[in-house]
Amino acid sequence: MIAERGLLFFPVRVSMQRMQRETSFDLPGDQIKDRRLNGSHLGGKTAVITGGGSGIGRAIALRFAESAAVVHIVDLDRSQAEAVALEITSQGGEAHAHQCDVSNHDQVKQVFAKLLEQSRVDILVNNAGISHIGTLDSTPETDFDRIFRVNVKGAYNCMFSVIGPMKEQENGVILNMASIAATCGLPDRFAYSMSKGAIVAMTFSVAKDYLPFKVRCNCISPARVHTPFVDGFLRRNYPGREQEMFERLSQAQPIGRMAEPAEVASLALFLCSDEASFITGVDYSLDGGFVNLRG
Repeated sequence: MIAERGLLFFPVRVSMQRMQRETSFDLPGDQIKDRRLNGSHLGGKTAVITGGGSGIGRAIALRFAESAAVVHIVDLDRSQAEAVALEITSQGGEAHAHQCDVSNHDQVKQVFAKLLEQSRVDILVNNAGISHIGTLDSTPETDFDRIFRVNVKGAYNCMFSVIGPMKEQENGVILNMASIAATCGLPDRFAYSMSKGAIVAMTFSVAKDYLPFKVRCNCISPARVHTPFVDGFLRRNYPGREQEMFERLSQAQPIGRMAEPAEVASLALFLCSDEASFITGVDYSLDGGFVNLRG
């Protein structure tokens, strides 16, 4: 079963009001402008965020813009990308929306070539991805190929498009979105786990190969994170039982709750900032104790 636009692997549910409150771009316009002028955190840097139109990607885009970055939002859904860009610019930030299917190599090349004509790229966040539920024998070849195209080749396409310019400028940060599914044996996540394992492996390889060019590469492996996709998933698959499933899944994590997109964005901000200049080739678990504290 393919789960469209899923950036995580477990269904959860938290109120949309809570998510909007914790990820809202709520600084007054003048304060945002002041922070941009003062070079706050990412001041003067240009960041490209794939899958930035919703969920974790949206939260990262908002947080980076709040921290003075110029943000380019790349998403398959043009309207969602434009909505996030408008959310940022209406508060005094700078953002641009780009429609792109990251699994299409030629399309990615065109989008990034146009973007690079206008500006250098300091940061790439590979966040776009889809989810999948199934075991080896229940995963048809078409599903497996699609997961690979979007989650693995999509990340490759975007990294391939920026690594040359980053080498030339001898500076850059690539942050990939993996998952604890990459390193934990999770049930019914065969194809998804494969794709996220590839993300971790590519992260380490890129980090090693581009050390001489001062290009850092890390990844984040979240556990259960609430996104709008999840609300729809629960409604479709557990009608009338959404709250029950949310409670069960919350208690399954040692910390007793799900992560919020804003919490992933906070870690992403740190790893992409100069404050993390000594960090490369690392897979960061953001899992509420899921990996080490279960049992």
